[in-house]
Amino acid sequence: MPTPKKRFVTAEDLYSLQQLSNVNIAPDGGHVIYRLQRVDRKTEKKYGNLWIVPTGGGEPRQFTYGDQSDSSPRWSPDGSTIAFLSSRNGNGKPSQIHLIPFDGGEARKLTSIDGEINLVSWSPDGRKLLCTVRKTDAEKLEREKDEQKKKLGVVVRHYTRLFYKLDGYGYLPHERTHIWLIDARTGKGKQLTDGAVHDETSPTFSPDGRTIAFVSNRTEEPDAYPDYDDIFIMPADGGTPRKLKTPIGGKSMLSFSPDGKWLAYLSSEGENLHYKSTSLWIVPVDGSQPAKNLTEKYDLHTTADVITDFGAAETVPPVWSNDGKFIYFQAAVHGSTVLKRIDIAGKNMTELIGEGGALGTVSFDKSQKHVAYFYGSMHDTPQIHLRELGGSTVRYLTHINHDYFASVKLPKVEEVWYKGADGTDLQGWIMFPPNFDPNKTYPSIFEIHGGPWTQYGKFFMHEFNYFASNGYVVYFTNPRGGRGYGEKHSKAIWGDFGGPDYEDLMKFADLMARKPYIDSKRMGVTGGSYGGFMTLWIVGHTNRFKAAVAQRSVTNWVSMWGSSDFNWIFQFWAKSGSPQESMDKLWNMSPVKYLGNTKTPTLIIHNEHDHRCPIEQGEQAFVALKRAGVETEFVRFPEEPHGLSRIGRTDRRIARLNHILRWMDKYLK
Repeated sequence: MPTPKKRFVTAEDLYSLQQLSNVNIAPDGGHVIYRLQRVDRKTEKKYGNLWIVPTGGGEPRQFTYGDQSDSSPRWSPDGSTIAFLSSRNGNGKPSQIHLIPFDGGEARKLTSIDGEINLVSWSPDGRKLLCTVRKTDAEKLEREKDEQKKKLGVVVRHYTRLFYKLDGYGYLPHERTHIWLIDARTGKGKQLTDGAVHDETSPTFSPDGRTIAFVSNRTEEPDAYPDYDDIFIMPADGGTPRKLKTPIGGKSMLSFSPDGKWLAYLSSEGENLHYKSTSLWIVPVDGSQPAKNLTEKYDLHTTADVITDFGAAETVPPVWSNDGKFIYFQAAVHGSTVLKRIDIAGKNMTELIGEGGALGTVSFDKSQKHVAYFYGSMHDTPQIHLRELGGSTVRYLTHINHDYFASVKLPKVEEVWYKGADGTDLQGWIMFPPNFDPNKTYPSIFEIHGGPWTQYGKFFMHEFNYFASNGYVVYFTNPRGGRGYGEKHSKAIWGDFGGPDYEDLMKFADLMARKPYIDSKRMGVTGGSYGGFMTLWIVGHTNRFKAAVAQRSVTNWVSMWGSSDFNWIFQFWAKSGSPQESMDKLWNMSPVKYLGNTKTPTLIIHNEHDHRCPIEQGEQAFVALKRAGVETEFVRFPEEPHGLSRIGRTDRRIARLNHILRWMDKYLK
């Protein structure tokens, strides 16, 4: 029989693609549990259920069912029970902890807490569950009791803290996040920490279950000093926390050594130095020695950091070897995320899983014989892979979206290295239309990433595949300012946005314009967030592109100060003071200053509930372009936050893609 003809990628494929997360191997290594998210096309709602796959061979099977969100599965120490969060109780109430036997049976609701729960882990003896809880505000609970008050909604929002909103979350409740212990038999909860001005994060049990370590900023006003995180130790049944002496810097992902004498953690050292790489640190629990940066000399960024619009690669706490001599950790390297191992002296480091794609969640069985991990590439959505630790043989435990990839013809991708403006070696990629003919010339779209301190890389991007499938050469790169290439690379744009990064991007555009298959008169450019900033910067400084789409952009650093959920932090990015102190510098780095020079037809896309780059940033760009006589339109997405392209409602994600394509087609075809 003839081979069925394959079709090209469409925007509507977002409805059929399922998304993997929450990979967790059983203590005995026999099974892996994970979450699979799907979209209900009729309601536009997203649901997640748990699935289980045997590691010794066999097909995955669905473990939980229903139109709800099940997430954060955690195996009990003996592997007999799985704890997870579920919204199955409905009615818009917060997700609660549920327990379900591994060998079958109905899930049992364990908690009934009015608040947002983050399930962390089981106690070593399997009797307790450790979690964090942000209680629901009393005023909201009171409003929910009265149907008329509930119907009328919020009367007033009253805040005293600096950071009072968060993108994707909205206006923050007054309650803070604190540590709770939950009895695994009765569901009775005990709150271990409290406080009206600080939160606790990254709680973890010691191996003997007697103590808990956590991170908290206990300054008088944590919002004013966000990098003053400290590590605390306290008895597992509650008590006065003891602070460990560690350098200034944001901290996360705590992990006890097997003997309980050391803590590993991730931290970026320094105050308001956002270009700094995140490093792997260790500190003795007894405070007898200063904290030690194990990865400093290797110039690594120790997080799973690769941009995608399909299933994020999650960073997990570092994992100690069972003998306590080594630590396993993730790192962002050259467009990939990898798994490395380092000894506790910081002298010997090896790479266990390399640069072929994006490694996310890593999960070891109790014996550390096997490691299961989330892994994605440019040509496949993330799957679960399995290795014997120290071995090279990889087993694919899942084939999620297999039927989809069997039915579509994906574009080919070429990796290139080129010289940036200062002679720096820079990495980029070129994606070709599926039926590419090297003897023809094509229109092109230059995609610019946000951040700026992140990276494009070897991860599936539905958006890029969609544009390439519609006849465009799509190209993208990591100019100076991104991650994965050392701290010097990241620091290059500190206080100089639109300088080295702009020069590097234009070098890549020059390279592409010289390609025989590129029509230099039909080149387009787009980007979101910092990529939106750069898109507007480009059209204000050059007319070489014939179409542009600026998405959720930074337009005006002056008005951005104080209106973003990042609040005043941007002044440190710019190496400036407040607008009152550094008006000229902030204004000179603002794209809106230069939009009067623009000739390029430019579409503005912005989200109305964007707290990171507020909607007024898009409004300013649109008005400035209109006033300058530039061909422009303004597309606004209601209810959507900054992350529409990755986490937004699916019909709106599709509409966004189609608006971008419509604009590029109008001016480039």
